[in-house]
Amino acid sequence: RGGRKGGEGRGGSQGGGSQGGRGRDNRYRAEIKKFHDKLERYYNELIELSEDERKEFWEALRRELPNSFRFCGSKGHALTVKRLLEERYIPEITQLENYDGNPVTPPVPVPWYPDNLAWWMTTPKNVVRRYPPFAKFQKFLVSETSVGNISRQEVVSMIPPLLLDVRPGHVVLDLCAAPGSKAAQLLEMIHSGEEGRIQKALHLHAADDGRDPPEYPGLNDVDMAVDAGDDGRATGMLIANDMDYKRSHLLIHQLKRLSSPNMIVTNHDATLFPSLKLPSDDPKRQNYLKFDRILADVPCSGDGTLRKNVNMWKDWIPGNALGLHQTQVRILVRALQMLKPGGRVVYSTCSMNPVENESVIAAAVERCGHENVELLDCSNELPGLARKPGLKTWKVMDKAGRIWNSWKEVESWVAEQKDKVIPGKLVPTMFAQPPAEGAPEVPLERCLRVYAHQQDTGGFFIVALHKKKEFKAKPENWGYTRPGAEEQKVETSAENTPKAEEEPSSVPEAVATARTLEAEDQETPAKRLHTETAAPPTTTTNGDAVATEDDQKKTADAADQAKPQTASDGYGDKAAKKLNKEPFEEPFKYLAADHEVIKNVLEFYQVSPRFPADRFMVRNAKGEPSKAVYYTSALVRDVLSSNEGRSCKFVHGGVKMFMKQDAPSAEVCRWRIQSEGMPILQGYVGKERIVVLRNKQTLHRLLIEMFPRINNEEWKKLDEIGERVREIGLGCLVLRIEPDGTDPDFSERMALPLWKSFHSLNLMLPKEDRSAMLLRIYNDTTPLVNTMLKDQKKPAADAEIDTQDEEAIADAASVGDAAVEAPADVEMGDASNADETAAAAEPTEEAQEEATAA
Repeated sequence: RGGRKGGEGRGGSQGGGSQGGRGRDNRYRAEIKKFHDKLERYYNELIELSEDERKEFWEALRRELPNSFRFCGSKGHALTVKRLLEERYIPEITQLENYDGNPVTPPVPVPWYPDNLAWWMTTPKNVVRRYPPFAKFQKFLVSETSVGNISRQEVVSMIPPLLLDVRPGHVVLDLCAAPGSKAAQLLEMIHSGEEGRIQKALHLHAADDGRDPPEYPGLNDVDMAVDAGDDGRATGMLIANDMDYKRSHLLIHQLKRLSSPNMIVTNHDATLFPSLKLPSDDPKRQNYLKFDRILADVPCSGDGTLRKNVNMWKDWIPGNALGLHQTQVRILVRALQMLKPGGRVVYSTCSMNPVENESVIAAAVERCGHENVELLDCSNELPGLARKPGLKTWKVMDKAGRIWNSWKEVESWVAEQKDKVIPGKLVPTMFAQPPAEGAPEVPLERCLRVYAHQQDTGGFFIVALHKKKEFKAKPENWGYTRPGAEEQKVETSAENTPKAEEEPSSVPEAVATARTLEAEDQETPAKRLHTETAAPPTTTTNGDAVATEDDQKKTADAADQAKPQTASDGYGDKAAKKLNKEPFEEPFKYLAADHEVIKNVLEFYQVSPRFPADRFMVRNAKGEPSKAVYYTSALVRDVLSSNEGRSCKFVHGGVKMFMKQDAPSAEVCRWRIQSEGMPILQGYVGKERIVVLRNKQTLHRLLIEMFPRINNEEWKKLDEIGERVREIGLGCLVLRIEPDGTDPDFSERMALPLWKSFHSLNLMLPKEDRSAMLLRIYNDTTPLVNTMLKDQKKPAADAEIDTQDEEAIADAASVGDAAVEAPADVEMGDASNADETAAAAEPTEEAQEEATAA
C-alpha cells in the first residue's frame, strides 16, 4: 500500500505495524465488506487529516488487528517468563519464511510499555498454524495464559491503567471492570515490590521471631517506606465493579489468578455506586471510603474496535453514541465524587466519537466545577506512544445522519419546525460549548486520541482528571426550552426518580431532574450492551464529605436496614433467574483470631505470630469453617464487615487460604494450604513443615509424576528431599524451591503445597499449572503420569496401595485445586476412577461448595 516503514509517523509502526511496501498484507479480509457511508462521512468531516493520512486512517481500520499480549504477575516473575519468549521462541521464528517468500515478523515489544512487558505481532493465523516453531510458540502462549502469566490484551486497552499512576498503598476503584484485563494491571501495580518488602521484613525480624528466612537477592535495594504499614504486605485495595452479574464472575476468573487478598468484586450500576462505610472511632460520626484512583472505562459505542468487531461495519448507527452520552456523564461525575482530593480519575472509551469523549469531559467538569476538577497534561507520559490531542470543536451526527455544527444550529432548525421537536437524542451538552462568563475554558487538548493508523492499533480515547477539593455537583438538566416558549417546561417522572429507601447508600440526595422532550428510542449499541442501561437522572452528591451529620445519620440508618436474606440453593444466578430474584451470594463472615480452627491451623504449621490471625473468613451464613477458609487484607476486611447487611452487592473477596482435607490420623491438620494462598503464608510457616528443594530434576519428577512413592526405599529416588520427606510428619508441607541460580531456566524461587500420606507424596497443583511449569522450566510436553492408577492395574501382589492413598486420590479429585485427573492417554482403572476424574474436571462454585458442606 506504499506506506512508510518504521516506528513513527504515518503508514506503519514498529513491530506491530503494517508491512509497508513489502508485498501483500495478509491481514486484509476481502470477504467482509468494510464500508459504511454515514460512518466514513462523519469521521471524514470530524477528524482533520491530510488526504494521505486519511487514506492510511481508513486502510488501517480495514485491516485485522495485530495479536498482542502482556506478561502479568509480579515484575520478577513476568521478566522470567518474558526471557523464555526472547531466548527460546523468537530465534526459531526469526529464521522462518512464510508461504509467499516474505520474512515472517516475530513478536516485538510494544515500545512505550514499561520494561518491555507488552508484545505484539502481525503474522497472520494461517502462518502460525503452518510452521512448527509457531505451533510451539502458540502452545507457550496458551499454557502461560491458562495459569495467568500472560494476558491476551489489546494494546490500546493497556494505556488507561498506566496513566492512572497507581502506586502501592493506593485504594483503587475500577467502575466498569469486566472482563478484567485493565483491573489485572491495576492489581499488579498495588502489589508492586511487595515480595521484596515482605522478605526484608522477615529478615529484619528474624532474630526476634526465631526464624531463619531464606536468602533473597537485592534486599538492600528494597525500600520499605513505599508501603510500610503492614510488615511489607500490600495495604492498598482494588474494588473491581461491573453492573452485569455474569460479567462480574468473568472478573473473578480473570483476577483470581493473581492470588490477591487486596481485592473485592462488586456488582453495581456505576452511576449509582454506593458509598462504602468504614469503621469509625466516633459512633456519632460515620466514616466512608474514599479512593486514591478511579478508572472509568465506560460503556461506549465502540467504533474504535472496527478492526476486531467487523460486524460494526454494517451495524454502526450514530444513535449508539447519542444514547450513551448521559450515562457516561453520570459515571464520570460519580467517580469524581468518590475520589479523594488530590486523587486521579482516568476516563476512557474505545470510541472515536466526541459525543462520548470530549463532550462528556466538558459536561462533567461543568457539573463538578472548574475550580474543583482539572484535566491533567499527560503529553510527557508514555514516551513513544503516538497520539493526537483532544478536539476543541466538533460536529454531531443525529440519528437521521444529519450533521450539526452547534447547539445554536439545532435551536434555529427546531424554531422553524411546526412541532418544535429536537432531532433524535440530541442534548446541549453533546456540543462544544463556549465557557460561561468568568469561567476558564476546559483544556480539552489535554485529552489523548489514539487512531488506528498511528501505530497499527485500535482507536481509543483517554483523559486523566485531578480532583483539587471536595464539591457538591450541580444538578443534571437534560431539559430544553422550545424557541418561543415563555418559560422552560420541565417534565419529571416519578418512575425515573430513584427512591432513597432502595439505594440509600448510593444516592444521599436524590432529586428529580428534567428529561429530554423527545423520548429516547430503544437502540442497541455495538459494545457492552450489558452496561448501557441508563440510570435515572440523579444528582449524587458526595454525602460522606459535604452532608451534615444529620444527613449522614439518616443515610446510614436507611442503608443499615438489611434486606431479607434469600436462602441459597447453591445454584446462584441460574436459580435466581428462574425464580425472578436477584442472584444470591453467600455472606462474608470473619472468624475470631482465637477461633478453634484458626488456632489449630496456625499451631500445626507453626505460623509466626507476626502473621495476622484476624483476617480469616468463610462464605456461609453460619460463619463456621466447613470446606474453605479465606484470607483478606485488613482494609478488605473492614469494608466487607462494615457494610454487611447494607445494599452493597459484594460478589468476591479474598484468597482461598485453607481447604478441608481428610487426614490420615487425628494428629494431622485437616486444613491444607491452598496453592493460591501459599505465596502469602509460606514465609511465616515454621521450619517443622518446610521441605527445601534445590535439584532441578527432583522438581521435574514431582511435577510429571502424581503420587510418587516414598515407601520401600522409594524415597531415595527423590534425591536431596528424600530423607526429609521420609522423616517429616504427615499432612500438608511447604515445598520451598531455592535454585542455586546457575541454570537460567531454573532460577525462580517458589513455594508450593506438598501433601504427604503414609506411602506417597503429591504436589497439590492444578493440572494446567503442572503442565505450564514443565513447559516453562524443562520445555517438556510429556503427559502427566498418575502412578496410583498404574498400580491399580497390577495384580494385588504387586501393588500395595494403602487406604490412605486411595482416600488421598478421592480427596484430591473432589477439589479443583488438586486436579488429579489422568491425562487422556492414561487408561482409567475402573468406573469409579472415571467418576472421580469427571468430578475433578468440573470445578464447583464457591457458594455451592459451602452450601453442600454445610
